Amino acid sequence: MDKELEQFQADLLRSVHDMKAGRAVRATQVELSPVAEARAKVGVSQSAFADLLGVSLRTLQDWEQGRRSPSGAAKTLLRIAVKHPEALRDLQVA
Repeated sequence: MDKELEQFQADLLRSVHDMKAGRAVRATQVELSPVAEARAKVGVSQSAFADLLGVSLRTLQDWEQGRRSPSGAAKTLLRIAVKHPEALRDLQVA
């Protein structure tokens, strides 16, 4: 058990040194869903974006997580959000 603990401590110290030196041992890429990307372009919270789209926060979260897909008018608004995010920002102010 002492050998395992020593190895763990050595690995932990090595990780801290790598981190301080700015060396990334492992990089994780996070891909946004198209809905989350649209929201990011508009630059609002999930709650505010759900209000703009006229859907519940839970529905928006389901779309962003891929559990459900938007349909109809919501799809159109999402396309507008991607191509013209300022249009949805203007709606938020109004």
